[in-house]
Formats: sequence, structure tokens, C-alpha cells
Amino acid sequence: MNRNLAELAPEQHRYLSQFDAFARRQAGRDPSWLTEKRQAAIRGFSRRGFPTTRDEAWRFTSLTPLTRTAFAHAGASDSRPVPSDLDSLTGEDSSACRLVFLNARFSREHSSVGDLPPGVRVQGLSEFLNGQGPSVQEALGRYAGDGEEPFAALNTAFLQDVALVHLPANTVVEQPIHLHFHSREEGEPVVSHPRCLVLAGANSQARIVESYSGAADSLYFTNTVTELVAREGAVIEHYKLQQESLRAFHIATMQFHLERSATVSSHSISLGGALVRNHVNAVLDGEGAEATLNGFSLTTGRQHVDNHTSIDHAKPHCNSFELYKGILDDRSSGVFNGRIIVRPHAQKTDSKQTNQNLLLSEEALVNTNPQLEIYADDVKCTHGATIGQLDPQAVFYLQSRGIGREAARQLLTFAFANDIASQIRIEPIRARLEKTLFHRLAEKGSKE
Repeated sequence: MNRNLAELAPEQHRYLSQFDAFARRQAGRDPSWLTEKRQAAIRGFSRRGFPTTRDEAWRFTSLTPLTRTAFAHAGASDSRPVPSDLDSLTGEDSSACRLVFLNARFSREHSSVGDLPPGVRVQGLSEFLNGQGPSVQEALGRYAGDGEEPFAALNTAFLQDVALVHLPANTVVEQPIHLHFHSREEGEPVVSHPRCLVLAGANSQARIVESYSGAADSLYFTNTVTELVAREGAVIEHYKLQQESLRAFHIATMQFHLERSATVSSHSISLGGALVRNHVNAVLDGEGAEATLNGFSLTTGRQHVDNHTSIDHAKPHCNSFELYKGILDDRSSGVFNGRIIVRPHAQKTDSKQTNQNLLLSEEALVNTNPQLEIYADDVKCTHGATIGQLDPQAVFYLQSRGIGREAARQLLTFAFANDIASQIRIEPIRARLEKTLFHRLAEKGSKE
């Protein structure tokens, strides 16, 4: 790096030093285009640095607990055992299409592509570079990773293994494609940088699942980026299930790019993590495109979950629907910042954004900020946000029908979450969400 490390904040200094060591290890091993992407990204991170609460987009989320922790760069060793409950974490059996990454490194031993249609490729970047196949050079980092977002830039700088999914045109994949990322201790707190790239050809159809887990009660940092490109007429269901350790940090960027008549639905579920930040961005860049962004978070203790979303209507005759819900207990906190942009030429836009939050404790806190930026005049756009507690009259009504008070509270809370759960079409993910919700509600009831 040309910039004097002594001029940087200590947390930047740490990551830039890690990058220098990483770049030396990778010298001569990777193609020049990959090295150039890394170098451009680390320069962007060096200029920008980590955001603080003085930045408007981060004013409700302090990164101090993250930046003051000296995370080591996760090593390449694959010697530690895979978790025994991997199948239950992924919700798939060994015959399913599943890529497993341990500390962001592809594990061929624990992965299985199953029975895929001809031409479909699901593999790690290292596998791709050793064979023939669709080029990722242009797509990787084009939509996320080298801009002003420092965490996405940091992810690109440490690009090593990437979960690649390539769907040829007119291909339908019936079974879910599961990308599972598991973090584990290496004797000290570590940071890993998982990366996903999904290229969906014209009129292709698939369901993509990303799941994140980690050793219970362990301290680590997961900094992940997903780029999904849906060509003309593609239909993609995307699910993200985050169930990290309750001491872990999880920063995620998901970037969706939709071409003409493409349909993408995203369901982001946050159940774990001490500090979680999700950036979910969709660009509707073709007439007739449709995006659905759904999110759900369940927090307890002192967990903090921050959801920042952006839907950019760049072309006319596009639809978007967004529903984010949060259930907050104890002294946990949440943030929702949803931005919908309608460009001047994006006439006939139809967009709806809703954020709803349920507080189970008087000490829980949420900040919500739905936004509309409309530069066209022939559109239909709505947005709204609610924050509240369980309706005492509804609880009393159920009690009057012979249902105990705690059971009534649990039923009403589950009904609040069901708008999201009912839209999850992959049964193992829906079952895990329901199981976690029931467990936490039952645990809360036993303490009261």
C-alpha cells in the first residue's frame, strides 16, 4: 500500500497489514484480473475507512465493539472437524445440492452438487479456475465490492473462494441450491469474507439458499457479499438464514440486478449475532422486472440488528414489494432504513414498503426510517412503519376463551411473524424459523 500506515486509524492499520500478508501469500497463484480487483478494493477501503455514528447511515449502529476487537484473518487450514449437526443446520441431506464453506474456504469433502440439469454449475471459485466454464471475470465485483461501501470493499480485497452458481438460459432447477458458511475458532477471534455470485441466465428458474452458522458462544466476524444477476425472464427465489453465535459480528451486502421481466424474491432471516448489519439492494434495470424483499429478525439480550434496504426503479413498468418485521425482547435493539428510488423515466412503477416491529420488553428499542424518492409522476408508491407491543385486548380475548396468558402472548407473537414465515416455500427453513421462535417464546415465558 502506498499510503503511510502510521496515518491510519489502528483498526484500518490492522486490516491493511493483513491484506499485505495475504497478497504476498497469493502472489503468482491467481490470475492478474483477480489480483487487480483486490488491489482496487483495498485502495477503496483505505480511502473510506470504517464508518462511525457521525455517518448518517450508521448513526444508530456503533461499530466500536467490532473495530476494537483484533480479529485475525481466517487461515486456510481445513484440519478442524466439521460440525456434527451440519445437516440440521443446512436443512438438507447429503444427496442435496450443497456447497459448504468453512471460514469462507470451500470444503469439497463436505459438499455435494447432487443431480443437476445439464449445464448448471455450482462450485467454488478455486474449482472454476481449474476448469472450463462461464466467465466470472466481468460479473465478480461489478455490482458490489469496489464502491463506497467499506465492508464490501474489504470483502473484495480478500477474495479467495467464491460460491459460484451459473444457470444456463431456459434451465429449471427443482431442488434448492444451498450455500452454507460455517465459522469456527482457530485459537483466536477470526474474520472471514464469504462471497457468493449467482448468474441466472434468461428464463432460468432456481431457489438459492444462503445459511450462516458458527460455533456456539464463539467470537468471530463474518463479512459477506452476495451478487445475484437475473437475466431476462429469470425467476429466482433467494433465502438467507443467519444463525450465528450470539457473540459474533455479521455484516452482509446483498446486491440484486434484474433485467427485463426478471423476478427475484429475497427472504432474509436474522436469528443470531451480537451485532448484525444487512445491506439489501435491488436494481430493477429492465421493463417488467419485479422484486420482493422480505426480512425478519428475532432479537434478545443485547443483540442489535440493522437492516438497510434500497430498491432502485431504473426502468418503467416495474413492481416492488417490501415487508420487514422485527420482534425485539430484553434490551435488544433494531434499525430499519428502507429506501425506494423511482427514476425520472420509471413511469408506471408500483411499489409498496412496510416495516412492522413488535416490542416484547419495555427496554427494547427500534429506529425505523422508510423513505420514498420519486422523480416520476405516473406511479403508485406507498410506505409505512409501525412500532408497538402486544394488544392487551387481544391477549384478554384469548384468555377469555380458556387460553393461558403466556400461551396467548405466544400465539399472538407467532401470528405477527407468520406473514414472513408463510412466504418461505422451503420447508426446512420455515421449520427452523418456527422452532426458534417457539423456543425463545417458551424460554421467555418460563422466566416470567
